[in-house]
Amino acid sequence: MSSEDLRAASVDPPDEEEDAFALRLLTLTPQDAGARIDKTLADLLPEMSRARVQALIAQGRVSRDGTPVTDASAKAQAGDYRFEIPPPEAAEPVPEAIALKVLFEDAHLIVVDKPAGMAVHPAPGSTHGTLVNALLHHCGASLSGIGGVARPGIVHRIDKDTSGIVVAAKTDAAHQGLSALFAAHDIDRLYIALTRGAPRSLSGTIEGAIARSSADRKKMALVKSGGRHAITHYVTERVFGRAEKPLAARVACTLETGRTHQIRVHLASIGAPCLGDPAYGSGPPAEKVRAAMAEAGLKRQALHAAVLGFRHPVTGETLRFESPLPPDMATLQGLLADL
Repeated sequence: MSSEDLRAASVDPPDEEEDAFALRLLTLTPQDAGARIDKTLADLLPEMSRARVQALIAQGRVSRDGTPVTDASAKAQAGDYRFEIPPPEAAEPVPEAIALKVLFEDAHLIVVDKPAGMAVHPAPGSTHGTLVNALLHHCGASLSGIGGVARPGIVHRIDKDTSGIVVAAKTDAAHQGLSALFAAHDIDRLYIALTRGAPRSLSGTIEGAIARSSADRKKMALVKSGGRHAITHYVTERVFGRAEKPLAARVACTLETGRTHQIRVHLASIGAPCLGDPAYGSGPPAEKVRAAMAEAGLKRQALHAAVLGFRHPVTGETLRFESPLPPDMATLQGLLADL
């Protein structure tokens, strides 16, 4: 098995995905075929033990030419092999003195307005500077261990480059109660998006199952089978540019479910992706809009978690929090209004 016969590549996982995988690709030639598949693959991938290859096969993480490899003892066949390698277990996060914009705090929970660029919890590629690191410093020992070592206090998350409101638990009772509210979709969540163009229907409901894209593991996609059911209600609050051919829009999205990248995927599916979205933008906006984005300093998807409302899981008090658009989106909205 010569190195000339082997084509291999690695694909780095995204920063924010809690279930992100590194991808390992390699090709077996006819000369490589014949021996047991687990031994052959382990020989070609010295960084993996035979036991590790067997475990990945058992987990359904190895495929040949798009078909899962199911038997580690089967004979190796020529073809293109794909490995999905789970990230290593995250180390226990450490407290960091990071300023937080606290909207509410009591003995049970804390509500913060997260800036864009801050990951909610540590993950491969974002091990420091996260909301969890900041909360551990701010809340002290009260947060430790609530909800697990790697993500203490976290019951939901928003993308690293999405700004807005996040609630975290400080006690087991609050964590269990908030988790139940999110599981039952008994939470009021409203997001503001600035979109490329505008939805054809000014209001409506987008419904469709979401799963990881088979073509790009860094992205999510609407799927016809499998995946997780997702529902987003939206209202176009303002259209920028000519009404017959809008350049951009302000769209309010209310979540009925909360899936990874849900709003970004759903808005893109109706032809109105978030401005600045590096994954789901699917094409450049009009030149005037690009100029406005540059002037506003928008360097991320224009998506903001503006409202979070729920019943306090311990006291029963009805809570509702609102966050205005951050400077980059507010400036962009003002510039779009002049188009």
